[in-house]
Amino acid sequence: MTALAARRLFVGAVSAAAIAAVFWLDRVPQDPGYHKFADGGAFFGIPNFWNVATSMPFLFVGLIGLARRSQLQVQALQIQYLVLCTGVGLVGLGSSYYHLAPSTPTLVWDRLPMTVAFMALFSAVIQDRIGERLGRVLLWPLIVAGIATIVWWYWSELEGRGDLRPYAVVQFLPMLLIPLMLLLFRGKGLRDAWLWSALATYVLAKAAEYLDAAIYAATEFLGGHALKHLLAAIAVWWVLRAFLDPVTTNLRPGT
Repeated sequence: MTALAARRLFVGAVSAAAIAAVFWLDRVPQDPGYHKFADGGAFFGIPNFWNVATSMPFLFVGLIGLARRSQLQVQALQIQYLVLCTGVGLVGLGSSYYHLAPSTPTLVWDRLPMTVAFMALFSAVIQDRIGERLGRVLLWPLIVAGIATIVWWYWSELEGRGDLRPYAVVQFLPMLLIPLMLLLFRGKGLRDAWLWSALATYVLAKAAEYLDAAIYAATEFLGGHALKHLLAAIAVWWVLRAFLDPVTTNLRPGT
């Protein structure tokens, strides 16, 4: 077995182990308290104003990304790039809609485009790092699988036995595997530095989400969830830079 094949096998084994670990757990229903954000203030007649307003940068980043598609460095990643930008733009609309009236039914429209964007990025990194044909072939199955996890989660909530486990896989498995692929494989078109910046910023975004109430208590202005939106939009911009900026050298093990 070659070193490249061994690294590919290792990524596959980590994927299988992570998925098995998630489904080893009991069902995880949606926490009703998730919809209760620290900052619920209304401005200009708009409820949850800051959570609504800070969702819009996703729309702007997605539109800017589409406008700059001619600067894409690797044309083989064009479909993933367009799907990613479209998904991110729709996150802005879906998240705004959800935060106007937070509930499980409206949360569907927040998570659905987010999942599509995650899967497009995941496919692009696979194509860039592991194999061009593999990433291209996996794009639409990954997107369909991502959408299916939202459908499953919402249906299970309606049936009174909510199950977030499949959705957790499509959201967090790429966050585990993308850095692993960056470490193990040399890239052909995506800039390492911007992807690492995106991952670090996204971790900060998730931390801000977790500290929603504490951040609002400290600022008395902006909750952690709204800050999470801003940080996540910045992370997306770093991702787009990874697609758009010319590659100089990605110093990773040779392929």
